[in-house]
Amino acid sequence: MNNRLCEMFGIEAPIFAFSHCRDVVVEVSRAGGLGVLGMARAHPDRVEEDLRWIDAHVGGRPYGVDILMPARYEDVAEVDIDALPAGHVAFVRQLLDDAGIPRLSPEQADRAARELLAGFHMTPRGSLRMLEVCLRHPIKLIVNALGSPPRELVERAHALGIKVGALAGRTEHALRHAAVGCDLVVAVGTEAAGHTGDITSMVLWPRIVDAVAPLPVLGGGGVGRGRQVAAALALGCEGVWCGSIWLKTVQSELVPEIRAKLLAAGPADAVLTRTVTGKPCRTLRNAFTDAWDQPGAPRTLPAPLQNMLWWAHGRTRVERAKAEAFLTYPVGQLVGDMNAESSVRQVVQDMLLELAETKLRLDAMLG
Repeated sequence: MNNRLCEMFGIEAPIFAFSHCRDVVVEVSRAGGLGVLGMARAHPDRVEEDLRWIDAHVGGRPYGVDILMPARYEDVAEVDIDALPAGHVAFVRQLLDDAGIPRLSPEQADRAARELLAGFHMTPRGSLRMLEVCLRHPIKLIVNALGSPPRELVERAHALGIKVGALAGRTEHALRHAAVGCDLVVAVGTEAAGHTGDITSMVLWPRIVDAVAPLPVLGGGGVGRGRQVAAALALGCEGVWCGSIWLKTVQSELVPEIRAKLLAAGPADAVLTRTVTGKPCRTLRNAFTDAWDQPGAPRTLPAPLQNMLWWAHGRTRVERAKAEAFLTYPVGQLVGDMNAESSVRQVVQDMLLELAETKLRLDAMLG
């Protein structure tokens, strides 16, 4: 392709794949795109292990990492999980009790909560620890998922030959990314999984392309097939940022119970809610997200306290009981089209084939 991002990273197709799964990262990079490992849920030791594995299996192909370095967040290290609001803790416990989900013993609950929170890295302090691990590996891209990366990080990465990008849900976010020296912007429409805004991709992508030109832009949010790649390119993007589509692959990290729920879901089952992290986050609808919309439910806590509440007082109970009604996972509105398993390589090939077919159709239509 005659494409700036392909030239920038030495890749064959401008398909950038966000995933928490190292297998997906490797498979996308080996298929000609660029895999990006999400690090929000891992301990630094696990990240070191995963990056070593990627280095050994990616065949010298480029890959990147996705960090969470927000500008405004309470530091989770300074928050005692035992000091979460009693009313919120009681609400979650009663919700699971009423659903017949067995309680853990006090010792089990305390151990499980602290083990989960030890891998919780959605703060500047935690992100910096993770970043130090990443810089010991031959990564080619760092993407910040919550706000503009510090200028010092951008300069340090550039000195090591690493490109830097950041996600944007509004034009003003993209302009701040450009101002600190980012090499690319990921314009993420509201259709996307995880933390996202409220503007649709069709409107957002060209708006950000125009705002930060000539900086290259990746279109994210609702991309899982070739016609959507073609739409992003037609709207001025240089490539696409995909996350949800990889969840349907055999290489993804999903446990069988969540995979089955995801493959059976419709597009309306990907809800935008603050109940997961305290920030707007699109996730698979479940009994927990529904409960907070009911009369009498408490207001969600600010980030990251809402996430701590769920991790410390609900997640382990739900996962041990395999309580299907409460299982969830971040996923975009594309979930309604994800009704059969595939492989990562097949997804990439299908995207490129449909992209080529779309070009031929447009060529014939436009003359």
